[in-house]
Amino acid sequence: MTETLELRVHGDATLPTLVYLPGLHGDWTLVGSFLRALGGQVRFVEVTYPRTLTWSLEDYAKGVETALAGQGIARGWLLGESFSSQVVWSLVARKEFQIEGVILAGGFVRHPMLWGVHLAESMSAGISLRLLTRILFGYAKVARFRFRHAPEVLANLHEFIERRTELDRQAATHRLRLVAQSDPRRIARQVNLPVYALSGLFDPIVPWFWVRPWLKKNCPNLRQYKIIGSADHNVLVTAFQPAAEHVLRWIGENQPRA
Repeated sequence: MTETLELRVHGDATLPTLVYLPGLHGDWTLVGSFLRALGGQVRFVEVTYPRTLTWSLEDYAKGVETALAGQGIARGWLLGESFSSQVVWSLVARKEFQIEGVILAGGFVRHPMLWGVHLAESMSAGISLRLLTRILFGYAKVARFRFRHAPEVLANLHEFIERRTELDRQAATHRLRLVAQSDPRRIARQVNLPVYALSGLFDPIVPWFWVRPWLKKNCPNLRQYKIIGSADHNVLVTAFQPAAEHVLRWIGENQPRA
């Protein structure tokens, strides 16, 4: 492992704490506009994972707990994006960090399309870094138009592409392997914390029309599952303003009354 888990903390400790755990890319490079949309109403903690090829989901959870403890952060809400929904369930099961609530963004329990995960793992393992770079530069050209009103996203695109190294590709492949092996359904059935979820209407990666019915039937503490029509799988990026509004409302609804 060539890196350690990193944290960036925004906001005063007197505010409710929201810990953002990133998707498969493993870093904070695309969440800038969502942070801005939160308007300083929470203490926002961003996580970047190490490019590890050996960590289990339990190790990811331990890494998050250790990093938060190092910053004196003992409690807060967890915002698990896509892959990190699996880290969230591990944190819930461990009961070391005092979790006030769980929010899934393009997240899931047991992935509803394991064949798709295995296919993505095979493609990620087989793609060359040169081809990956070409794909990402193509994505950047589209994103410059798509996010022209989101300066934080545009500012971070260069960093996002720069971080996509050969080791980063291998780390993403390893994370896909962890997703394929993960089955936290028992944890979701027994969770005694408020649970919320956000999905984009067009999400072929984690289809909400399979995830939402399972959660409604099996997760007794699911409070709300919101589908945003203008968003895709990266709901915190493609619908940062409505996503932030929902997250702030959910946190506010669960704050102690004076």
